[in-house]
This record gives sequence, C-alpha cells and structure tokens, in this order.
Amino acid sequence: MTEKVDPPQKLYTTMRLWEFPDQYLIEPTDGSSASFLAVSRLDGSMNLIDEIPQSNTVRVPKIQTIYGVVGMLKLLAGKKWTWGEKCGRVRPQRPYQKLVGIVALVGSYLLVITGRECVGSYLGHSIFKVTSLKVFPCDHSLKNFPEEQKKMESEFSRLLKVAERTPGLYFSYDVNMTLSAQRLNDLGDESKLLPLWRQADPRFLWNNYMLEVLIDNKVKFLDESYEYSNFFLGSFHFYIVVTELDIILMQLDPYLLPVIQGSFQNIQAAIGKEILDVALIARRCTRRTGTRMWRRGADSDGFVANFVETEQIIQINGHTASFIQVRGSMPFLWDQIVDLTYKPNFEIVKPEEAPRVAERHFLDLRKKYGNVLAVDLVNKVYMETIFVAQCRMPSSSRLQDHKNQYVGCEIAISSLTMFFRYLHFDFHKICGHVHFERLSILYEQIEDFLIKSRYFLLNEKGEKVETQGGVVRTNCIDCLDRTNVTQSMIARKMLEFQLRRLGIFEAEEMINLHPNFDGSFKILWANHGDEVSIQYSGTPALKGDFVRCGQRTIQGILNDGKNALMRYYLNNFADGTKQDASDLVQGHYIVSLSRSMTPTTKKGGIEALTSFPLALGVILIGFFFALLSLRRARHDLWSLLFSFMWASMSLAIAVCVRANGRIFCNRPRLHQPRR
Repeated sequence: MTEKVDPPQKLYTTMRLWEFPDQYLIEPTDGSSASFLAVSRLDGSMNLIDEIPQSNTVRVPKIQTIYGVVGMLKLLAGKKWTWGEKCGRVRPQRPYQKLVGIVALVGSYLLVITGRECVGSYLGHSIFKVTSLKVFPCDHSLKNFPEEQKKMESEFSRLLKVAERTPGLYFSYDVNMTLSAQRLNDLGDESKLLPLWRQADPRFLWNNYMLEVLIDNKVKFLDESYEYSNFFLGSFHFYIVVTELDIILMQLDPYLLPVIQGSFQNIQAAIGKEILDVALIARRCTRRTGTRMWRRGADSDGFVANFVETEQIIQINGHTASFIQVRGSMPFLWDQIVDLTYKPNFEIVKPEEAPRVAERHFLDLRKKYGNVLAVDLVNKVYMETIFVAQCRMPSSSRLQDHKNQYVGCEIAISSLTMFFRYLHFDFHKICGHVHFERLSILYEQIEDFLIKSRYFLLNEKGEKVETQGGVVRTNCIDCLDRTNVTQSMIARKMLEFQLRRLGIFEAEEMINLHPNFDGSFKILWANHGDEVSIQYSGTPALKGDFVRCGQRTIQGILNDGKNALMRYYLNNFADGTKQDASDLVQGHYIVSLSRSMTPTTKKGGIEALTSFPLALGVILIGFFFALLSLRRARHDLWSLLFSFMWASMSLAIAVCVRANGRIFCNRPRLHQPRR
C-alpha cells in the first residue's frame, strides 16, 4: 500500500527583502504565515527565523519587493574541506564521509528576482518572464582576507554583474516548466506532489547549480540532527526527531524557485466559432551552455552546444496537443575560435572520438524522446571552403587530411543508423537566399517519420489518446537561422495535422486560409527564433522576415546585414566575458585552491601589449598622417617620404594584428579553448 503524501507548500509569489547590516531577511508577503529566511552577509549561511529582529543601528534597513529566490552562489577560498573514506552511515543524496579538512566559504552571492512580467499561460498556469535580476553580495568576511583574494573576488563580482543581464529567463509558481506536457502527464501521483524543484529536469534547470546551496542546507540540518539524535537521545527517539525535522525543512521548499532559460510565446486565435490557444516554449540545456563562438560542437560526454527543446502546445475544446522538436550543434568535437576574421577557421578536435561522442549523444536522445530523425542543413560547399582557408594551400595534403576528418566525422555519425535516421538537406543550395518555400521538398522526405512518430494528445476528459514516439533533431552551423525557418515549417504542418484530427480543419484545409491566425502564428515563431538567437549569438535571428512575413523582404535583408555585423562585433569583442559569466553561474567553473587564485593567466611577449582599440587607433592615426603628408608631397619630397613611412607603419601594425587575431579578441579567462 502506497503511503499518502501531503501536498507540498506552494511557492511564495511575493516577498519582502530586508537589508540589515549583518544579514538579509526574506519575508513572504503573499498571505502565508511562514518562517523568514535569514542569509548572513558575513559568509552566506542561512537559517529560518520566526520574527524580524530589531535593528540596533540608527540606520533604517533598506526594503524592497522580490518575486523569487534564484539561488546562492558560493565561491571557495582559503583552506579546503575534503571528504575522506566512507563512514558506513547514509547521508541524504551522497555517501557520508569523514571530514578531513577545512573550507572557507567566502564571497557568497544571493540572486533574487526583482522584476517580472506575466507573458501567458502554460497548461492553464501563469508564466512569468524575469525582467530584472539582482545579485546581493555576502562578502563582509573579505575585509580580513589578503589583497589577492579581494582582487579575485572583485573580478568574479564583475562577472556576476554581466550575469544579471542574462536574457530569456522564465518561471512559474504552479507548474514545472522544465518538463513537456507529455512528461508531466507521465509523472506518477507521488511525483506530482513533490516540490517543483524535485520534479525538475536538471538539463533545463537554469539555476540548478545555484539551488544546490539551499538544498545542501537542508542536508546539513538533517546531518546535524542525525548526529544529535544518535549521541544524546538514542535510537528510540531518533525517529521522532527526524519526523519533526522533516516538517521544519519543508518550510524551505517554497523558496526554491525553478527557472529555465529559453523562450515562451502565447497567442489566442479564433477559427470559426472555436478559440484556439497556442503556446510555444523553448528550453535551453545547461550542460554545454554559452555563446556562439565559444561553445561549439559536443563535449566528450555527448552534450552539444545550443541544445534547445521546443514544444508547441495547443488547447481547444478541452483537448490538449503537444509536439516537440529539438536543435543542437553537430555532435562531434569541433571549434571555431574567433580571430578577427568574419568566418573563423573550422577546427575538428580529436576526429577519432567522433563515433563515440555521436553514439552517446544519440543514445541519450533515444532514451528521452524515442526514435530520432537528424536533419542536417549544413552547406557542404561552405564546409570545404572553410578547410581551404584553414589549410592555406588548396592542393596540400593537409587540406585533404582535414577534408577526410570532416567526411570521416560525417560518415561516423550517419553510419549510426541503428540509433537514428540521418538526412542531409543542403538548405542554401536548394532554397538559396529567397526561395524558402522549397522547404516543401524537405517535408516530403520527412513526412512519413512525422506521421509515424505522432504527437501527444489528451482528450476533453484528460485521458491520453496519443503519445509522441520520436523527435526531429535539426541543425545547421549555428542552429539558429536556417534551423528556426525549418522548425517553423515542421510545426505548421504538425499543427494542421492536429487540427484536422480534432475536427477543426477539413481534410485539405490549411492555416494560410485563416489570415489572422496565419499572421499570429508567423509572429509567434519569429519571436521565438529571435529570443533563442539573442541568447546564443547576441542578435535576433537572420532570415526572420520569412518566418514573420512568409517571404523575404528588402527590409529583412538589410536587417540581416546589420545583425551579421553586430554578431561579428560581439563574437570578437564581448562574448568572452559573457562566456565566463555563464560558466560561473552554471558551476562549469568552480573556484577553489586546486585552481589558480586568479582567473587570468599572466601574459607575456606580444600578448602583454595587445589591445585592439589601441592598435586600431594607432593604425587610423598612421593613415591620417600619411594622407596629411601626401597632400604636401607636391612641394616637399620629405613629405612623400614621411607619408610612405606612416602608411608602412600602419600596414605593418594591421598585418601584425591580423596575424595574431586571436589574442586581440575578447576571450574567456576561466576556461581555455580546447585543442
């Protein structure tokens, strides 16, 4: 007989943050009579208290409204706790081990949501977008630390200011946004009663690493009570203590707010007398998150960059239908390190690892989604052009080696047909830059897979009628522009298929026969593509005018040119710092004494003098004086000589900058690019 589980407490929707000199106090203000969460400003330690303390200073505590606790980020410095051999007792979520060292947790940071906007509903529950995120430092203990540690902490604080501007964060107080409608439906009764953070899929939980401190706080309290009960009360009273403690610890759950990064769009449209609600949600995977040029390909575990799960959900006449697609970078180890060129060289890392990495990636997809159809939109001619540029000499054996590496990776991936079906569709060759309607050729090739894989469907009684048993995985180089155009086409076809199944559309009826709905649907997908693109590349998606208007436009082509130039600037001069901020908040870089106390390596030689703004300024000044001297060359031969000298100096510096382009770019300082 299954033990009855009480419903969990709801998440606090509004709270008041008190800034006392020695602590932050978070007070729920949504009508719940609960304990307050106190966070020490000395070291970030937390505990629950029942009342607001009296301030002993003349200064009045600063108060502001917050809408959620994202988590706590703790940086390690000083001596280090290490865990020795197991002690034979069970610690929740990990083996209980002996403590054989000391750790000094300093420079803790509390992240909270200070602004939100309701953007629609998902399965009947309100969805909010984070409009303002704020980091509160808990670093008073740094006053007594060496200057080196203070300098390091200052550097990390600067990165957290960048993290405050993270785009595309969404959350809900009532529904788990990390799970699709099908996975939510498949949860067992007891799982549905768990707190949202325990239901969450860690792949899509943006604040997973930052919530660990709060979760570990519960574990720590449980360990302390376990020790106390065994030593003082004996085994008979142990069960009573733990039961009471569990009730106390449940009070922390309403503070643990799951947040995803991605996109959420929502529209309502009338089809005849019926009202159709369409939601489009993107969930970005956190395993290999980052920026466009600094996170490419896969890692050794098969997790790929820019992996996004996109779910299209419709609700009409009590029915709910859902369809999922995924996108992700090409699943082998490759890089494209910025070097001031418009299209940096494509570098394959460890090509012999391609079969193993691809196999792990597609096995994971099969486990989670069922059958997989991998649609590759990459332009093969473009790939070979990159190799020519990389090898300098088109006829060299090195060029052939690199071509063989790419072909070998492609063959290795496409040969894993036991795990998935592979389809190459040269988007640029077939569709060019304006004829995107030719995507119908692709649809004809994948229609059988879509029909066989189906989609998730609940009838008006909430009973499961259909299950999606497969997924289309789409990729281009960036998995942004061509990918979004392709996914929007597939989503449109599946929506028409679903509406025919529900009796809303006739046998041959299509969305474009309903102009208002058609226009809203295009805008829905265009906004979705823009938001996903901004998170990875820093700009809206290219080719968005086709998704938004159904055709290419002059204004859209001009916007693509502007966004392409902006991508070039961000990739070369801004994304390195953004990548560091992402690695820090995601826990991909953990500060400890096992690493250097400074996140930067010492520069030597020409690298110590590299500054692109300075180099560009010297080049421009040189050309200015060259032109100025050239104007006087008619009357003074020395002016011609000086003009030649200034021009030569500028060209020499320009050639030097071009030859050493990588060290002039804004690079990540916490993680070095793999080789």
